[in-house]
Amino acid sequence: MSSHELVCPLIAVNNLDASKKFYEEVLGQEISLDLGWNVWFKGGFAIQLNFADIISIDKQTVKRESHNFQLYFMEDDFDGFLEKLKRFDSIDYVI
Repeated sequence: MSSHELVCPLIAVNNLDASKKFYEEVLGQEISLDLGWNVWFKGGFAIQLNFADIISIDKQTVKRESHNFQLYFMEDDFDGFLEKLKRFDSIDYVI
């Protein structure tokens, strides 16, 4: 048996306020802990500001749009959710 335990996925972000707004207002996630540079959501994931600095790597090596990571959320009214997304001009999404 391994002594390692997965705590949660952590997403490196450049703009904490914009990211919090997205997860709260668009995806309806509720914050469970906000440390000012690291935010945990009750949905079981976290966002992290200054990730490269914290782990001492070159910021240029952190990809901005890697398109290789997904979080899945269940939605009871998918059509209604798509209409909600249309109200946010800055969101790029695929269906």
